[in-house]
Amino acid sequence: LRMIVREVLDNGLRLITESMPHVRSVTIGVWLTRGSRHEPEERSGIAHFVEHMLFKGSDSRTAEDIAQAIDSIGGQLDAFTAKEYASYYIKVLDEHLPLAVDLLADIVLHPAFAPDEIEREKKVILEEIKMVEDTPDDLVHELFTQHFWEGHPLGRPILGSKETVEALTQDALRSYFKGAYVGSNIIVAAAGNIEHAQVRDLVGKAFAELPATGEPLNGTPPSISPQVVTRIKELEQSHVCLGTACYPQKHDDRYVSYILNTVLGGSMSSRLFQNVREKRGLAYSVFSGISSYRDAGNLTIYAGCANDAVEEVVGLCMEELRTLKREPVPEAELKRAKDHLKGSLMLSLENTASRMSHLARQEIYFERHFGLDETLAGVEAVTAEDVQRVANELFSGRACAAMVAGGPVPDVQDHLALE
Repeated sequence: LRMIVREVLDNGLRLITESMPHVRSVTIGVWLTRGSRHEPEERSGIAHFVEHMLFKGSDSRTAEDIAQAIDSIGGQLDAFTAKEYASYYIKVLDEHLPLAVDLLADIVLHPAFAPDEIEREKKVILEEIKMVEDTPDDLVHELFTQHFWEGHPLGRPILGSKETVEALTQDALRSYFKGAYVGSNIIVAAAGNIEHAQVRDLVGKAFAELPATGEPLNGTPPSISPQVVTRIKELEQSHVCLGTACYPQKHDDRYVSYILNTVLGGSMSSRLFQNVREKRGLAYSVFSGISSYRDAGNLTIYAGCANDAVEEVVGLCMEELRTLKREPVPEAELKRAKDHLKGSLMLSLENTASRMSHLARQEIYFERHFGLDETLAGVEAVTAEDVQRVANELFSGRACAAMVAGGPVPDVQDHLALE
């Protein structure tokens, strides 16, 4: 039996554990409920920069010490920064859990922020920013998001810009760190061959000096500005991203939107894949996806196609959206979408790392845990009428479009009306 236990420690740190007695590994992660959307504009990219700096040495360990400590137990240490959270996690054999907790606490509580390391890391992150420019499918999503939520922190790139990254100082990093890395913003999630009491003792000791509160934050939801933006690059292929608003994380119709997305472009039997790629061979890659945050979300379609096919591809994609508004999804297709969604959900929860992040994300957005059965029931309950209703709710007005075009600028304006 899987046991999930949630406990709040005295300093506000939330600890969630799931015991999976049939495995030998443990993944434990420290999650910070702060990400790029919580930064002031002039310090854009600071959350991601701090994440890089935590691996560059603590007060008692050099970057090399950290790497060796992990390597000597065959563990994997990783981290990432998103728009609403950041995460640092270690996967180890169950017997090495004490060292894993010790290491995580050290890098998250005592970063050195050495000036020479800061300057070196700036170069690394500037290269990372250039890489996005050179990866057209990443770039087109970035352009889309920036224009869809223009002027709002959710629209800004997680990496920041060349200017904001170059301007970061040791003082700025320290003060951001001090305000953000506090008990009320921290969740520790662990999954694997563990017992809650053992993890609580380790975490309670290791994080004992974590301050309870930092600076409070009030963000406002973004408003949407549908527009078409094009970047011309010398490319063999054009990249297109189209999108509309979708629901925030906690919305009652979230399961309906997942099914809608699966039918539209979330699987290989989806309408976009079949109609744009398989039947007409117009796009090498075409799919749709949902991004959802605390107070906003969007549904986007991505297509990579020949330069002269952009208008046709956009027209076909938009037609699929209008069809979903007009006609209920046939029963067999609906069932296929449900089975696809349930199957991929269950497969995604097979290892300790994915379970650990599942626990943490549920805590971040819902402050409670949903059992798998509850989620599967939510998917199962979706009807064809629900899908049509939600399509009509989401696909209204005009779609927003971003393109990284390899040829002359395609004119897609006429295709974007959803009514």
